[in-house]
Amino acid sequence: MNKKEKQQALDELNAKIAADTDLPLKVAATNDVPGEGNPDADILFVGEAPGAKEDELGRPFVGAAGKFLDELIASIGLSREDIFIANLIKHRPPNNRDPLPEEIAAYVPYLERQIEIIEPKVIVTLGRYSLQYFLGDSLTISKIHGQPKRRGGRVVMPMYHPAAALYSGNLRPVLKEDFAKILK
Repeated sequence: MNKKEKQQALDELNAKIAADTDLPLKVAATNDVPGEGNPDADILFVGEAPGAKEDELGRPFVGAAGKFLDELIASIGLSREDIFIANLIKHRPPNNRDPLPEEIAAYVPYLERQIEIIEPKVIVTLGRYSLQYFLGDSLTISKIHGQPKRRGGRVVMPMYHPAAALYSGNLRPVLKEDFAKILK
């Protein structure tokens, strides 16, 4: 697919998300947050779920963690126009609680379809839930962050969630160092 066809396929997928009344968190959400960015991106960032600001605006990573993510992306010479950003979950869990396994299972087909459409070379997991989805429950982010792994012909690069650096300042340099490895 060319870029235009990929964008059209993503638009159709976003319409399916909007119409899917069976999604478990949809009823409490203000907006769908399917993801955004370059439909032909080599790098796909996958977070956990939208927060309050994301739910309000219908866009991923637009709060404080998103500002830091933008800074990290810029630190490797890229911008949001170069990459694609999505979440495992496309609606905000109530009170930003952790997503439940059945909620993740309900949303995963949409993420998998995004991956099929975009065909990224690298998937950067942001946080524990996306790490566990792509690489399994037995791995912990503190042990494998910044270490590329292979999954289904793609490179998966586990990273701390940018929000973790907001709560623990000592993770800022760790994240910057890990981000420097993405382009390699």
